[in-house]
Amino acid sequence: MPADKRLTTHAIEFPYTRTLGPVYSAFLTGMRDGQILGIKSRDGRVLCPPTEWDPNTGEGLDADFVEVGPGGVVTTWAWVTEPTSKHPVDHPFAFALIKLDGADTGLLHAVDAGSMDAMQTGMRVTARWKDERIGHITDVEAFVPEAAK
Repeated sequence: MPADKRLTTHAIEFPYTRTLGPVYSAFLTGMRDGQILGIKSRDGRVLCPPTEWDPNTGEGLDADFVEVGPGGVVTTWAWVTEPTSKHPVDHPFAFALIKLDGADTGLLHAVDAGSMDAMQTGMRVTARWKDERIGHITDVEAFVPEAAK
């Protein structure tokens, strides 16, 4: 290398963190406390999971939280035959959209129904909470058929 040229090494970093904001913070604090929160939209619907913005108008929403669930109805689902280490449970389960009681939209989560034959659209499920909760969506380990509580 010529004497007038120098080699330098740079590390590109992003030394910041993002806060959750008031809506997601309230939702995850609720999860930690064993409750599931939705938020009222401009037209009065209850959105769960809550969003910061009205999906129809794009306007910011007031922090008008509503407790929903913990039970609800499966509106659609897909079976996972071979879970990986990144899945919420270590045995076959379904990912499902669940319209929780009191909500007008669906929450995507795992359903531990025991077998694919036990899963069906329209079935009632309820949250199975972890004993130790930390404020993550995974504080609900999975939803289970209400008869299997």
